[in-house]
Amino acid sequence: MTEVILDTSFILTCIRQKIDFFEELKMLGLKVLVPKQVITEIVGLAPSKREAEFALTLLEKIKPKEVDLFTKNVDQGLIDYVKKNKDVFIATLDRGIKKRVTNSNVVIREKKRLEVI
Repeated sequence: MTEVILDTSFILTCIRQKIDFFEELKMLGLKVLVPKQVITEIVGLAPSKREAEFALTLLEKIKPKEVDLFTKNVDQGLIDYVKKNKDVFIATLDRGIKKRVTNSNVVIREKKRLEVI
């Protein structure tokens, strides 16, 4: 099963737009990876953002595979991770990250569904 690594903005945007991204990614045949550093970012946002609180609840319920990026710079860690693991897709809304990696991307289409490009 192909793996996909999720970025903080991707998770929060999916929640904001009411996309059941875990189910959608599963239907696309993708196994979800969530970096520990992304979870840390979401924990930091939770006191002020409802979608971050919901994301933490959802992550706890779903229990996706956690990976360590071995850096505090999440964006650079994601880039390094997918460059080392060419078969891993990336789910991010960050244009800077998208430009720097050649792996397939998972994108949000029409604010309601996911697609691999």
